Amino acid sequence: MLSQCGAHTLYLLVAYVQRATNSKCAYNDDVNSFYLYLNIVNLSELSPFTPAIVDAVSGLDSNDPIAKRLRELGFVEGEPVSIVARGPFGADPVLVQIGYTRFALRRTEAQRVSIHLAS
Repeated sequence: MLSQCGAHTLYLLVAYVQRATNSKCAYNDDVNSFYLYLNIVNLSELSPFTPAIVDAVSGLDSNDPIAKRLRELGFVEGEPVSIVARGPFGADPVLVQIGYTRFALRRTEAQRVSIHLAS
């Protein structure tokens, strides 16, 4: 367990590292360990057949129907995801596999899904 001062210092460090490296940081207080997930990108930037893990789906506002629908389809934190194929013109649409299901998404929809590369 961290003291109040130590927890605040760790929070500031995590916020700085996340901004500086475009990464996701997590601290598990139970086992007193610190995790750093590098290479957070949008799903639209992922190379084909590269395994990744979904971090979050961001909406344009709190009631964004597209972000809500993506979450309902299974784009939730911790799910493995990969790009199977891209369209011929402008790489639109993107064929995405999540679990055993494949979806064709517009690039603008895929940009709402933030991921990190699977290790």
